[in-house]
Amino acid sequence: MERKPDRMTAMRQIITQVKITFPLDQADIFNCGPTNTCVGCPKKLLDLVDAEINYWEAAMAQGVTPSLGDISRFAKMCTNVSRGLKRNNVPTQH
Repeated sequence: MERKPDRMTAMRQIITQVKITFPLDQADIFNCGPTNTCVGCPKKLLDLVDAEINYWEAAMAQGVTPSLGDISRFAKMCTNVSRGLKRNNVPTQH
């Protein structure tokens, strides 16, 4: 039977998957303006995820271990942002 990862490893795995999947560094895919038909702002959603990633990377580098609740909240936020990106036809990798 395979062991589950510890909390630090689990959070790192989620962060790695999010960095691969979400277009965090492609600001040129967003066209904001009066004619844009966004449902929620995809740029703000990605900024939220990016800020959370930066926080957790810095915190874990200093030895802070995320709780199971922290991991769950981060994963849920990423799932919701993914839905928002799909709603706005923002390409994500799978």
